[in-house]
Amino acid sequence: MRNVVEQLVRAIDPCDDLEQQHQQATLEWIASGAGLFRVRKPADPPQHLVSYFVLVDPDAAQLLLVDHKNAGLWLPSGGHVEPDEHPTATVAREVQEELSIAADFLLDNPLFITVTQTVGSTAGHTDVSLWYVLRGDHQQPLQYDRAEFHGVRWFPLDQLPLDRCDPHLSRFSAKLQAQLARE
Repeated sequence: MRNVVEQLVRAIDPCDDLEQQHQQATLEWIASGAGLFRVRKPADPPQHLVSYFVLVDPDAAQLLLVDHKNAGLWLPSGGHVEPDEHPTATVAREVQEELSIAADFLLDNPLFITVTQTVGSTAGHTDVSLWYVLRGDHQQPLQYDRAEFHGVRWFPLDQLPLDRCDPHLSRFSAKLQAQLARE
């Protein structure tokens, strides 16, 4: 699985210097032989792999964020990659668990990568996050995991809650919009 994760990371085309730094740091982390997968909550090992997934309604130019209870932020949905689980399988599992829908991948591979110190009630570890893009419909009612989220909301791409969200969301949104414009 280490080789699979390395290939996924290498396939990401960084949009800026920071994403390139995160990509390089992740490749070095993978090559170091360190554990990639969380084996005990909340942070063992203290750096581990996460699959984010962002539901996007390309026709409405909107994306879905969840109001995450532990982080206290608007975030993309996602979860920790289980030991030896393919990150794409994590997305399929988590979208069903968190939003009760099936994964409809807009892009087969992750679009974005980040290395981020967590905040909130489970702060103090580092998430290496692969950001996948799923097709969504902003008019479809969603059932969400009320134990994990205060709520979910669709946001126009030009009206994201940047004051209370993942610190990389603005950069992701710009990269996503450029990708959608090419398709």
